[in-house]
Formats: sequence, structure tokens, C-alpha cells
Amino acid sequence: MGHQLKMAKLTYACVLTQQIDRLASFYQDVLDLAPRRDGAYVEFSTEPGIFCLWALDAYVEIAGSNEGPQPGAGGIMLEFQVDNVDMEFARLKALSRLSIEFIIPPTTMAWGNRSVYFRDPDGNLLSLFSPRA
Repeated sequence: MGHQLKMAKLTYACVLTQQIDRLASFYQDVLDLAPRRDGAYVEFSTEPGIFCLWALDAYVEIAGSNEGPQPGAGGIMLEFQVDNVDMEFARLKALSRLSIEFIIPPTTMAWGNRSVYFRDPDGNLLSLFSPRA
């Protein structure tokens, strides 16, 4: 058996985008958090980890390659735990400027979590969920 990590935690998730300002505003409203911004990089502290947005052109310049992930390419879903999915759903629906198209309204899933699903302006799949009580 190969070497096993003693502790592996996802502490950092970053979405690359060609619409940094639009996504920063969107996630600020969805997460209801004030971001820390440094030019083409926007960071939200989502204890215990970090969620960030990075402008694709800045990433390409720093990485020295355009072989990185393409925004909105699919294959990933971001899930954020909230205290009350139904309250967050109502709050987001009231923010009409976001024009969120909800894929699945608040639903108690087979595994017990209460979840709502929607997409960000780049097409990335998002879920807000409350764990089963």
C-alpha cells in the first residue's frame, strides 16, 4: 500500500473566470461576505477554508501557460453549508439583480441534507445546503 496522508483537508478552492468583477459581485451577494481583493484576485474567508476567484488572464500570466482550467467548463460543483437553506433561498430570490435561475429549489435530499442548486454567471454549479438535523 502506498503512502497515506495523515491529514488531507480541502482548505482552498479557486474559480478561474473571464468575468472577475461580475463573479466577485455575485459571490459577495450569494455568500453575504465581504471579500478581500487584490487586483485580479478576490478571496472570501469561508471558515475553515478559503474560496477565491482569479481572473483567467492574470492566472495565465503568472502561471506562464494557458493550459490551466477553462472557466465554466463543468465537472465541478461548489457546495456551501448554511444554517437555513430556506431563508437563504428567500434572500437570494429577493436579490433580483442577480437573476439566479434555480435548478432545484430547496429540497430535502435522499441523504438528509436540505439543498438548493443554481449556477453562477459562468455556469458553475452551486449548492447551498443545511445538514440534516
